[in-house]
Amino acid sequence: MSSKSPAFTFVDLFAGIGGFHYALSALGGECVYASEIDEAAAKIYQHNWEMDVAGNIVPETDPVVRVPAHDVLTAGFPCQPFSKSGLQRGMEEARGTLFYNICRILKERRPSLVLLENVRNIAGPRHRHEWAVIVRSLRELGYQVSSTPAVFSPHLLPASLGGRPQVRERVFIAATYVGDDSAMDEVEPVVCNQPVGDWDPQTWDLRRFLQPDVEIEGRVNYELGASEKRWVEAWAEFVRRLRHAGVRKLPGFPIWVDEFVHADIFDLPVGLPAWKSNFLRKNSEFYTQHRKLIDAWLADFDGLDGFPPSRRKFEWQAQDAQSLEECILHFRPSGIRVKKATYVPALVAMGQTTVLGSPLRRITPVEAARMQGFPDTFEFPGQVDQATYRQLGNAVNTGVVYHVMRQQMKRAGQRWSKIVSDTPPSVDQVDVLPRTRRTRPNAPETC
Repeated sequence: MSSKSPAFTFVDLFAGIGGFHYALSALGGECVYASEIDEAAAKIYQHNWEMDVAGNIVPETDPVVRVPAHDVLTAGFPCQPFSKSGLQRGMEEARGTLFYNICRILKERRPSLVLLENVRNIAGPRHRHEWAVIVRSLRELGYQVSSTPAVFSPHLLPASLGGRPQVRERVFIAATYVGDDSAMDEVEPVVCNQPVGDWDPQTWDLRRFLQPDVEIEGRVNYELGASEKRWVEAWAEFVRRLRHAGVRKLPGFPIWVDEFVHADIFDLPVGLPAWKSNFLRKNSEFYTQHRKLIDAWLADFDGLDGFPPSRRKFEWQAQDAQSLEECILHFRPSGIRVKKATYVPALVAMGQTTVLGSPLRRITPVEAARMQGFPDTFEFPGQVDQATYRQLGNAVNTGVVYHVMRQQMKRAGQRWSKIVSDTPPSVDQVDVLPRTRRTRPNAPETC
């Protein structure tokens, strides 16, 4: 960190491994307080940022707000109450009420700027009430905030501005303290859910962010198991034979091997939902049209004997890609999903790590960190890769936070707009880690 006075101070609540910290430090800020209840993530935070990390931000039994005075409050408050992967109980769930702890700090400290982050679903149809409560609560505390969700993803931001090839839609709640007189005035969202400028997300090339195999420590750890290789081999051959037969457009619907029935004997069971009836009909038509090719393929792979039910399903979302080798794969409960190697789906805190078609392996923790905008010098010592993947899946994308914060500062007054004019447009151009670690080269910054 620089020895000069910081441009502003900030607190990092529900901090994870420090994505907000990285972005706001690059803007000239100094973190004066961080909290993270997950001990493993807190250790990574402490290691990289060389500062203590508190547990709960405001214990309900403690009447005194321990968070010090600050200029900017950031928080990636818990998403489980709103996530589609959870029960979606919103503020009825205990973790959902942690938003009120944030409000308690805002009432006590009155920071000038607030930037909160959560999953896309927090502003979805099942949580209209919760969203309205969040907006109303901030306005009642004197903060001006848009009632329209500000949704953004790193793949919408060009690499020159810190974007990354990852589709990761998140809601950002950008609030500026204006006092009671103006807090109820409506404002536009700080960012829009569309590409910045004339950027075309289809020009991303994931390969430019991958490590050369010779640089991967423990390369064998990212190879697929024997069964996984067999699954990929079978479906790669499936695509290869269809392409060789002149099939220019592969099915866009899920292919279900167990539902391959010739049209002459196809009969829909009574009472099926419309979506399933549609898929079964399409699978029958597809099988009937290519029966000779498909039967020969199945015979060569023993009818996919031993494949779990979910691996007997195949979802081709790679459009005109000619082979599976040039794509990326995800082993999902719904089947093996294949996409072009432009950008990856959102990193998640569970399994489903992206698999490269060639070289056939999973992406490494270094590559996953690159997808979140962390430099190669960011370290995850003393823990297994699965913990690192989970922490990165829970992290904010640093380039997006940097971009959104700059957009908020531009309209927050002269003090803040000057910070924007004094800092580079991309977080990639700023070295803010307190350590000097240059053991690995940085990822390319452009496509």
